[in-house]
Amino acid sequence: MAIDTAEIERLIRAAFPEARITITDLAGDGRHYAAEVVDESFRGKNRVQQQRAVYAALKEKMHGDHGELHALALTTRAPD
Repeated sequence: MAIDTAEIERLIRAAFPEARITITDLAGDGRHYAAEVVDESFRGKNRVQQQRAVYAALKEKMHGDHGELHALALTTRAPD
């Protein structure tokens, strides 16, 4: 089962309501995406901490081999 960009954004936005979020479908298959999440809450956190927070918001959709979201290239940062 595939997931669309709107659903990925909805899940991330639930955890980061003020974030600037950009989602790109990399393969056109609804399972391989890239996301950029820019949020003030990332300030002072390293990249691993930032990305873990985003992956936690998506956990149910990435769970196991049968997750709807198979791969996510993730870029995170605090606003400039």
